[in-house]
Amino acid sequence: MQEQPSWFRRHWKLVVNVITLLALASLVYATRAQLSATLKHLGDVNYWVVLLLLPIEFLNYHAQARLYQRLFGIVGNKLSYWYLFRASLELNFVNHVFPSGGVTGLSYFSLRLREGEKLTGAKATLVHIMKIGLMFLSFELMLLFGVVCLTAENQVNNLVLLTAGSLATLVLLGTLGFMYMLERKSRIHGFFTFLTRALNRVIQLVRPKHPETINITKARAAVDDLHDNYVQIRHSYKQLKTPFWYSLLCNVTEVAAVYVIFVAFGHWVNLGAIILAYAVANFAGLISILPGGVGIYEALMTTVLATAGVPAGVSLPIIIFYRLANTLVQVPAGYYLYLQTLRQTGKPAKA
Repeated sequence: MQEQPSWFRRHWKLVVNVITLLALASLVYATRAQLSATLKHLGDVNYWVVLLLLPIEFLNYHAQARLYQRLFGIVGNKLSYWYLFRASLELNFVNHVFPSGGVTGLSYFSLRLREGEKLTGAKATLVHIMKIGLMFLSFELMLLFGVVCLTAENQVNNLVLLTAGSLATLVLLGTLGFMYMLERKSRIHGFFTFLTRALNRVIQLVRPKHPETINITKARAAVDDLHDNYVQIRHSYKQLKTPFWYSLLCNVTEVAAVYVIFVAFGHWVNLGAIILAYAVANFAGLISILPGGVGIYEALMTTVLATAGVPAGVSLPIIIFYRLANTLVQVPAGYYLYLQTLRQTGKPAKA
């Protein structure tokens, strides 16, 4: 007698849609106070300037699509520009709504490419990690430029220098450490075997009858694929120049989106202050348990801007407005495409 599929297997799309809608609802609920505060400042906004968010964000996703396209080209895959543009929008939606420090987005991106383009999960994961690494490294240039801007207006103090220096050091050491691990299969095997066993122990607390939920042998095979693709990219390091400039364009447009809202409120603040505040807020957002880093993001940007000479009374409503406007520009489109993908795939788009 043939075993009947479980209820989840028969209704997985409904489950994923309900979870997604609940995550969206939690995002709205978490920002209710910010929504109320922002309404009081709507009369101060030049909406013609706000509309610049549209071309800025389009340019940002253009840069992301080209960045992915170049990196996949290095490892031997030619992917459509519009396919990657769309996938980038979906990825932003997943990262925005499901807080996990980017882990959820990484999993979704791997599944998306595996289902849509029949790529290995390891290859998709490595390309996504390389994209993040290039964006971190290119942001080093942004931080340097930001400190120069602050210095030009005599707004550099010890705290600003310490913050910028700490961020630059963390980015550099993290990137070098990851590259060091990927250099040898023995290092990767050691790290991922330890990680897999640790995760299995944690999962076993919930599922005591499944001592090896994550198969270590399969995990090692995936790690070998990850290493082989890394070696291919490393040997083609000269081809990383163009992806690096695209990653820099991604960062420039992200900061430009924040600065445009300050201008829309009539405040031409020091660009260096925006760069530094943006960097601190996004790093902290990686560990936030709330959707989109709500609360932490706004508080940290306001604090850092205050140390750089921008009063909190000026920056807080502007930052809140930026967050809401940017969400309205990106999330609905990403949600629509996410649902379209969900309908087209034969497996759940796990988040």
